[in-house]
Amino acid sequence: MLTIPITAFVTLVIVLVIANLSSGEKKIEHKIERRYASDDPQFLRSMGLLLGPPVISGNQFSMLRNGDQIFPSMLDGIRSARRTITFETFIYWSGEIGEQIAQALADKAREGVAVHVLLDWVGSSKMDKRYLNILRDAGAEVIQYHKPHWTGLGRMNDRTHRKLLVIDGRVGFTGGVGIAPEWTGNAQDEKHWRDTHFRVAGPVVGHMQAVFMDNWVKATGNVLHGEEYFPKVEPVGDGLAHMFSSSPSGGSDDMQLMYLMAITAATRSIHLASAYFVPDKLTINAIVEAAKRGVKVQIITPGNRIDTHTVREASRACWGDLLRAGVEMYEYQPTMFHCKLLVVDEYLVSVGSTNFDSRSFKLNDEANLNIYDRDFAKQQAAIFTDDLSRSQRIRLEAWLQRPLKEKLIEKVVPLLDTQL
Repeated sequence: MLTIPITAFVTLVIVLVIANLSSGEKKIEHKIERRYASDDPQFLRSMGLLLGPPVISGNQFSMLRNGDQIFPSMLDGIRSARRTITFETFIYWSGEIGEQIAQALADKAREGVAVHVLLDWVGSSKMDKRYLNILRDAGAEVIQYHKPHWTGLGRMNDRTHRKLLVIDGRVGFTGGVGIAPEWTGNAQDEKHWRDTHFRVAGPVVGHMQAVFMDNWVKATGNVLHGEEYFPKVEPVGDGLAHMFSSSPSGGSDDMQLMYLMAITAATRSIHLASAYFVPDKLTINAIVEAAKRGVKVQIITPGNRIDTHTVREASRACWGDLLRAGVEMYEYQPTMFHCKLLVVDEYLVSVGSTNFDSRSFKLNDEANLNIYDRDFAKQQAAIFTDDLSRSQRIRLEAWLQRPLKEKLIEKVVPLLDTQL
């Protein structure tokens, strides 16, 4: 008599697993044909029209290196707010910096600023729930994204990994940082991570606000609009940029498409900093082809000081074809390396929340800011070179002699690829 209920239960579990392990969309299956270089006007045009908002000018960018620069700037931004604050993040854990940000947001809410906070439910699982009370008691609106509920069991594996803070629709912050003690300090030891965040001003902040609104509407059903969220922003510089997003519910391949287009258009150099570098075969082939046509490709990933060794081992399993093609692979040594940065031909700089793996490309909600500015790109390339000086280069000979355990993982990686 129990056979039917048990069968129904097993069937439900299988359906939920399938729903959570797949994006449900057609993925990119064929290589992107190289039809123009990065300095061809068609590159800028194609990136803007294919990836979402067109590229707009009038912007200004500031790089913030490690927590000692990142968090004071974010807190100054919050404290400067006059009308609205929108904040979306994946990691928000307990600790002094979490307390400071919660108190700063609560203070602005009590002043009458409209404060909207969107926290990923999984990423904020280590958060002191007292912070939620501080915010809500002050009048801030706080939502935990995709908190488990029977109506949304098929979305449990869809996490918002976006990192966005927008002040009055005029100033924005994005990059790799999470709200946790690990991101404080100056990467001075293995307990304090290396990361980069960016402060943005100008019309492109409207793009950042629109990306926040995408998930806010999904989570609340409420559309925030009007001049207080989308003001007319006058040019504050001459930087070209646009921000675009991806999610399993729409445009899940946009991030991978961006990377493939940028790599394919590269002519001279590719600098890639990636906290979690587990590319699929299509992306590996694009990087290999770039190296074979003379592009100098340098990639920095975390070394032994990493928060998840499974990802490091899965990453190293992918390096064979890259190393044989002449790609320079490096592992950062002092501490966890959490940067997410792509610089192509010292022209395009892509920053944001996206990791170089299938989880970011297919499953997570992500957002990247693409900046087209040669002076800014040269600055980022110089910082990349400084990170190289703290990294160990892994050559093909050493990779071939890696431990048997790592070699065995190569056989398992294809089974885990969509979740890494």
